[in-house]
Amino acid sequence: MIKSFHRPTVATVDLDNLIYNLQQVKSHLPKETDVWAVVKANAYGHGAVPVAKKLSHHVVGFCLSNLDEALELRDAGIDIPLLVLGVVPAEDIAIAQSQNIQLTLASQEWLETVLAMHKDLSGLQFHLKVDSGMGRIGFKDSKSINQAIQILQAHHAEFSGIFTHFATADEADDHQFQEQLLIFQEILKHLPHQPRFVHASNSAAAIWHSETVFSAVRLGDVLYGLNPSGRSLSLPYSVKPVLSLTTELVHVKELPDQQPIGYGATYKTKGSEWIATLPIGYADGLTRDMQGFYVVVDQKPCEIVGRISMDQTTVRLPRAYPLGTPVVLIGEMGNQVISVQDWADYRSTINYEVVCLLSDRIPRVYHSSG
Repeated sequence: MIKSFHRPTVATVDLDNLIYNLQQVKSHLPKETDVWAVVKANAYGHGAVPVAKKLSHHVVGFCLSNLDEALELRDAGIDIPLLVLGVVPAEDIAIAQSQNIQLTLASQEWLETVLAMHKDLSGLQFHLKVDSGMGRIGFKDSKSINQAIQILQAHHAEFSGIFTHFATADEADDHQFQEQLLIFQEILKHLPHQPRFVHASNSAAAIWHSETVFSAVRLGDVLYGLNPSGRSLSLPYSVKPVLSLTTELVHVKELPDQQPIGYGATYKTKGSEWIATLPIGYADGLTRDMQGFYVVVDQKPCEIVGRISMDQTTVRLPRAYPLGTPVVLIGEMGNQVISVQDWADYRSTINYEVVCLLSDRIPRVYHSSG
């Protein structure tokens, strides 16, 4: 999808706030803790390459979802460690080898498939994934983990890390969290040796569960100024929003009483109303269920009326405004604030999903003091 530069819809990314948020979290971690920044999914919609370039001197490495995301950073000149958290196709191992990309080893079966194609794993670094209760990828017991480590070493690969992922670290009820932690700790006890990187803490665990901070942490959501728990748990320190989303009025007209608006005629005017059109729609990451939510125009909340279309959104104005009047969808205008979490609450989802759904069609503009 090409970026739509020739329209006024823009996502602005404040890279200084990104660094501020990282420093806030790091100030509450042991000084020796290694930090991996999670920049998968295009850095949660913020732009992987600019974000990684800004963070590259402040973290030990970057976590990606798949090999192509890692290659994007290598192609952009990012030369610090990269870790792919997902399962890489066995036939692509040589690419990771040549680009010095660290991989996740999640099963004996996958390792056997790799070795059937590649006998020499020299130079490859692996992090073993433990399924401590998430139910996704990962080893379940110490025996299979230790066998995998032996095989790696026999084929000249490096056992660089071991990690797990908690299902409920961002919830007040920590029953399952504690069960998972015990499982992971027990597996660590039976390792033949501790690798450099032992990481169980994502953003939520690093913030609210200091007992999970081993030698490294993986920070994602909180770097972008978002609360990993939504509103369930309060952050113990401040973070600043990194992304804002703005556009302009491109069409304004007065409509009479009972005028249907949008697909399905789900809204009809209640008396004479000023209706404006915005050049942004569900192809950009808004969703149709945002009818009834609001944007900010002239420091006033203005309701979204009618269904959101693929490319356009209609809002009700308190009066006529000229074309080109600024509109805030995420961010601040005067004393009015719309946050990513506000979007998430209205859509009954999580803030992660909101920013990840902002499509590449929206240009990202980056601000940084240096």
